[in-house]
Amino acid sequence: MAQVKVHSLFTDFDINLFKAGKHYRLYEKFGSHIMTLDGIEGTYFAVWAPSAKSVSVIGDFNFWIEGEHQLNVRWDGSGIWEGFIPLVGKGNIYKYKIHSHHNDIKTEKADPYARRCEHPPKTASIVWEDSYKWKDTKWMKKRKNHNALDAPYSVYEVHLGSWKKQLEENRFLSYFELADDLVNYVKDMNFTHVELMPIMEFPYDPSWGYQITGYFAPTSRYGYPEEFKYLVDKLHQNDIGIILDWVPSHFPEDAHGLGFFDGSCLYEHPDRRKGYHQDWKSLIFNYGRNEVKAFLISNALFWLDQYHADGLRVDAVASMLFLDYSREDGEWEPNIYGGRENLDVIDFLKELNEEVYSSFPDVQTIAEESTAFPMVSKPTFLGGLGFGMKWMMGWMHDTLEYFAKDPVYRKYHHNEITFSLAYAFTENFMLPLSHDEVVYGKNSILGRMPGDEWQRFANLRLLYGYMFTHPGTKLLFMGGEFGQYNEWDFQGSLDWNLLEFEPHKNLQTYFKSLNAFYKSTPALFEKAFSGEGFEWISYDDHENSVISYLRKGNNPEHNVVVICNLTPTIHQKYQIGVPVKGKLVEVFNSDSMEFGGSGVSNKKEITIKKQPWNGKDFSAEITLPPLAISIFQFK
Repeated sequence: MAQVKVHSLFTDFDINLFKAGKHYRLYEKFGSHIMTLDGIEGTYFAVWAPSAKSVSVIGDFNFWIEGEHQLNVRWDGSGIWEGFIPLVGKGNIYKYKIHSHHNDIKTEKADPYARRCEHPPKTASIVWEDSYKWKDTKWMKKRKNHNALDAPYSVYEVHLGSWKKQLEENRFLSYFELADDLVNYVKDMNFTHVELMPIMEFPYDPSWGYQITGYFAPTSRYGYPEEFKYLVDKLHQNDIGIILDWVPSHFPEDAHGLGFFDGSCLYEHPDRRKGYHQDWKSLIFNYGRNEVKAFLISNALFWLDQYHADGLRVDAVASMLFLDYSREDGEWEPNIYGGRENLDVIDFLKELNEEVYSSFPDVQTIAEESTAFPMVSKPTFLGGLGFGMKWMMGWMHDTLEYFAKDPVYRKYHHNEITFSLAYAFTENFMLPLSHDEVVYGKNSILGRMPGDEWQRFANLRLLYGYMFTHPGTKLLFMGGEFGQYNEWDFQGSLDWNLLEFEPHKNLQTYFKSLNAFYKSTPALFEKAFSGEGFEWISYDDHENSVISYLRKGNNPEHNVVVICNLTPTIHQKYQIGVPVKGKLVEVFNSDSMEFGGSGVSNKKEITIKKQPWNGKDFSAEITLPPLAISIFQFK
């Protein structure tokens, strides 16, 4: 038998923290680590498999023979198997062969902590380390300003495999290629952040990355780990933040993955009512098990630490929070208080957010949470879950429903477009028009818009303008910025050829200008999560389908007046109330001809009169362009 040298990276303190679920840097200990021991180069391996009777490292260096390199179990009851294997190094391929105490079951598993994985459909782990030299020091020092809750936050959601493809060779763009094409595009379009759909290694393309097997490895589809760091680095050097989709809600049953890892339910909950997700046919983590909790929190911190991520968007939080999520009566068991909340998950999420913000106070965690669960984005010391932001799914649903209606009927559904302000400040909301809204027969965002071609594009410009002037931060899925006609296809590429046509090119110009206006208008972001930043002028003009409001920042002189005309009818001398005297100057108009509009505008300054209206002391008469948003500043 080849020699495995006894060695450990774990101290007694590490073990105590691990058992207590309080070790949040487990990636520094577990997995494969290239090192030199007694003058011999090799690799140290460590894996958690408490139900194993033996664990062997099998790989290309021992012809995948079990028992050639058998790890040593620690004496302390931690369930950790470890050892140093001489002459194994960077690029060697391996798995763990685990012989279980449970019915003599044998499993072959990829390393849960592997830094690199084989390209699917291959499933082995790869010994890896890189010496990437980061060049984003300037960004890292100032990113607290870019990621702050009172900063502009316009996020471009991207699926790397289908944003753009190398068509001649019918392949994905590499991380290196994306570092040029994607970074330049996002910068030119004036987005502040990119959000990547999961880039952790996953076996099955149609899962879009949401069924993860390699939690600590960027997917090999687009290149090496250091090449992904290069992409992040280039984003940062261009003052663009990066948010990563993170999936602690479930994992697939693939044979090489975390499921039934050591012949027992190690990572998943052993009770199928809590451990199996019926919708996604996947396994659910056992959030009450200390070691699993430490694994997940370590993974979150890994991407913030090792890959300089600026935030984590946490997927499917609602499915985690509720024991009866997508389950019928009898398929779930109430908690100890008789409720439907998963108390272990609540504790886990609070601990996750406390540790993230303690270690990285200049990042954000964002919850995809679709229910009315209270205080998701409130601090844990107030009883909240501690997220920085929460997706505003109600706004998304109501707004898309409203805009899909023919304008002639909109006056009967006026409350659908105003209702979101009734709860807009209960959480720190992000307004998402995400990938979920452009798949499975829902149509593209442009495809939802009613009317002829001109009206569809006018409606879409109006929708985006309303979105960017509504309280909260913004997220748009790729393709929406130039009016993708077709639903998103993860196997294809965005239809960039549409930009040859004027309406799409104009829409792209509009979105670029809208982003720039948003970023340069403090009233739209300084108080994005506070009722102090918003004031209705008129929310009840359902007969004309017009809404108007003030957006307010720290300096009252920078406040803006926003008016949305949600029908194709042009209104001359439309009267609105304003709180101060002076003049109004139109500073943004979605009906501008450069955006493909009809060019109806308020070219001259508008004098504010001493005539009360809409409950305000003063008023002004404004021309409202068709299906358009008009924004004014005081002078």
